[in-house]
Amino acid sequence: MFDAQDLPPSSVAQMDAPALPAPGSSQPVHLLDRLAAIFKHRRLAGAAFVIVVGVMMVQTYSQVPMYRTSSRVMIQDERTLAVGNLNANDPAFWEDSDPYFNTQYSILRSRGLAKRVVQKLQLQNHSLFNGTAPRRQGIGTALADLRRKVTGTVQSLLGRGRPGPAVEAPGADEGAAEAALVSQFLGGLRVAPESKTRLVEIIYESSDPQFAALAANTVAEEYAAQNLELRLATYQKNLRWLNEEVAKQEKKVTDSEAALTQYREAKNALSLGDRQNITVARLNALNETVTRQRTERLQKEATYNQLKGIDPASDAADGFPVVAASPGVVEAKNRLTDLLAERARLSARYLPSHPEMQKLDLQIKNARETLIAQRARVVESVKNDYQTAVAQERSFAASLDQQKNEAMDLERKSGGYLVLQRQADSDRQLWQSLLQQQKELQVVSNSRSNNVQVMDRAEMPGAPFAPNTRREWFTAMMAGMLVAFGLAFGIEYLDDTVKTPEDVSKRLGLPLLGLVPSIRGSRVPLLSETVPHDFGEAFRSLRTSLVFTAGAGQARIVAVTSSQPLEGKTTTACNLATALALGGSRVLLIDADMRRPGLHQIMGVENRSGLSQLLVGQSRVREAVQRTTESNLFVITAGRTPPNPSELLASDRMRSFLENLSHGPFDWILLDTPPVLAVTDAVVLAGNVSAVVFVVGSEMTRRVHAERALGTLRAGKPRSIGVVLNRVDFDRNKYYYARYYGYNYKSYYGSATPAA
Repeated sequence: MFDAQDLPPSSVAQMDAPALPAPGSSQPVHLLDRLAAIFKHRRLAGAAFVIVVGVMMVQTYSQVPMYRTSSRVMIQDERTLAVGNLNANDPAFWEDSDPYFNTQYSILRSRGLAKRVVQKLQLQNHSLFNGTAPRRQGIGTALADLRRKVTGTVQSLLGRGRPGPAVEAPGADEGAAEAALVSQFLGGLRVAPESKTRLVEIIYESSDPQFAALAANTVAEEYAAQNLELRLATYQKNLRWLNEEVAKQEKKVTDSEAALTQYREAKNALSLGDRQNITVARLNALNETVTRQRTERLQKEATYNQLKGIDPASDAADGFPVVAASPGVVEAKNRLTDLLAERARLSARYLPSHPEMQKLDLQIKNARETLIAQRARVVESVKNDYQTAVAQERSFAASLDQQKNEAMDLERKSGGYLVLQRQADSDRQLWQSLLQQQKELQVVSNSRSNNVQVMDRAEMPGAPFAPNTRREWFTAMMAGMLVAFGLAFGIEYLDDTVKTPEDVSKRLGLPLLGLVPSIRGSRVPLLSETVPHDFGEAFRSLRTSLVFTAGAGQARIVAVTSSQPLEGKTTTACNLATALALGGSRVLLIDADMRRPGLHQIMGVENRSGLSQLLVGQSRVREAVQRTTESNLFVITAGRTPPNPSELLASDRMRSFLENLSHGPFDWILLDTPPVLAVTDAVVLAGNVSAVVFVVGSEMTRRVHAERALGTLRAGKPRSIGVVLNRVDFDRNKYYYARYYGYNYKSYYGSATPAA
């Protein structure tokens, strides 16, 4: 970090110095880096912490103690009180219950219920509501009044008031006093439904614990009573309406039934009634009989058509089932078969002329005639059955036609009757339904059942819930720490000044020659006098870095400058020259700031003849050089302020003067030049010196200013530039330097022992 940066056109040469880490080395971010910002701004952070905690606790202790208690009610669904099928056909009766419960929560917060409670408790006579309560005394009350006045003033200046609790607007029937009482009462009421239950918590907050319990219980009781009254009033209203409707509907039923009877008598159609109407039943029976007779006739006709053409003497007649199944035919055939079998048996013993054979032949002949007669009888029987079926069908068809005529006549008469009957049935059904609802509603009304029940009564709270001093203290301390940390970190983030060696190496891209601690007091510290030890050691370290950087050989010319005034460049030049002189080198210190010279005041010499006289030829070097109290240290002051300092410093006489000094008797020539951003004097001299020492005031020089000054300085093409971080407050940044650089002058050398 003590390397000097050479700036030739092509390359940059760097040399190592022994004291500090190399520039550009990255360090890990540690918690101590964050704590360094807190420690650095500890006074401001502490003040912010105390103010925030104080303000919050003043607000806490100025609050009136508030008590909270609660009662609980259970709100059942209305369907739990249903009797029979009352309202069963109402679609709203089976809707989702969420709208119903939300409505009940709104009723609990309504002005109507609050008005009942106000009237029951007679709050116009209560001290909390009529302004007769004793006022609190003491510092808390004074602070509360002050806070209210300040808040009101601020709100009036901002043109807006503090939004109050969301309370329903007063009704048109409420007077001003009553509306104020209701609004004030509702300000402490809160309703909290318990999740996934039918329970609702009624919470009330008040400065009087006894009134808080009384208010919570009264709200619960009045809500249950109001709910029952509303239900009973609804029932009574519905009952009155049902009584009227039942009477009207009963009259309609009587009139419609009388109209039915009159119609039957007028039309001479008693059978139009459901119980006397046999015409249709007889028509249906005849229709079925005719259908059955027609089917039977068709079957017998088909059988007759098959048999009417057969010959009873032919054995082919037995091929018809009706003939073959006849008992007479079957018996005759069996008799004939037996006789034939007997003749066949006897023919083996007798001749045809044998009396037995002739007798048997006569029997066979008689049996054959009997079979033919039986077959003829079957055919005749089928014919008779067919003729009988035809006659019956005709008879039933005539009866059916007659019944159809009667039914048509009845149908013509029943047109108006059915209209009257449907009207009568509808009136009777509606009357029965209304009658049933009337009875059910009467039962519910007499039962006085209520779907709202008070489950838990509120008890008087033993301690206030607000202010909670323990929680408020914790919140205030957390808020104070948050504000303090945020303020410290915010200031640190917004502070873009050069503060640490890493800012020099990373932000400015230059090697660091050394650190100079800040010295409190108005006196300019000089190494030739009594100074703190850490201040002296800083310049000895700076001297070492400069010696190792500049190398050996001819006299080394070093220009000391800064980006802006008051960064300590003159003090740094004087002490650096003194440190070099104390080290045994012959040093010439030149005040090249001819616009605002100050070196002669610090070194305690006169400013009669100086650099300005040398450059204009009014004085010689021997006359301008002055001795100091240090034997090896010589000074050339600025002299009188010329009208053209930049032209003098850029003149050939100045270059010749510096060239001669480099071969003169001095080992070091230090030039105290003006700030770079103020004038261009330092830029003019940058190319004529061996090195430039750029002084940066710690925590006072913004990075953008330092970068702009270095950019301007590089335009003069200096050989090398090294940075001195001046006025470093080790006490404010000791966490940083202890962590990254591992030294602290005071802690290392004990107490701040003065050093000469």
